[in-house]
Amino acid sequence: MFKHLLVPTDGSARAEATVARAMTFASRIGARATGLHVIPEYHVLTYRLTSQQDSRDSFAAEAARHADTFLAAVTRAASQAGVPCDTVTATDDHPWQAIIQCAEQRGCDLIVMSSHGRRGLQALLIGSETQKVLTHSTIPVLVLR
Repeated sequence: MFKHLLVPTDGSARAEATVARAMTFASRIGARATGLHVIPEYHVLTYRLTSQQDSRDSFAAEAARHADTFLAAVTRAASQAGVPCDTVTATDDHPWQAIIQCAEQRGCDLIVMSSHGRRGLQALLIGSETQKVLTHSTIPVLVLR
């Protein structure tokens, strides 16, 4: 059975609900977990380099605060479920790639993700990180709604 779950989170209410359910599942099967938050790359168009550095630093600090908050929720859920858990952040403009890469590097044998429930034209235009992970991952993916 599964021994190591990767549980990515974006801090949304759906992701938090998925984290809790993933930890319950991990507890029942005796698995450990890794929580992941992916931070987007910093991009800015400016001609003032000092402004760019100030913005980059503030972006990095804010992104780190968010990641700490989101991953603390993963740690709490794991602790409440009695699941051994570590957390990690990654930086990538394509979260689905970072999710797959992290799962491979950490030896995870299941990725547990939430679905944001987008349908129709919205799903087509916006795309879905979950759908991209499902499409490209060789590691099994469990999608919770």
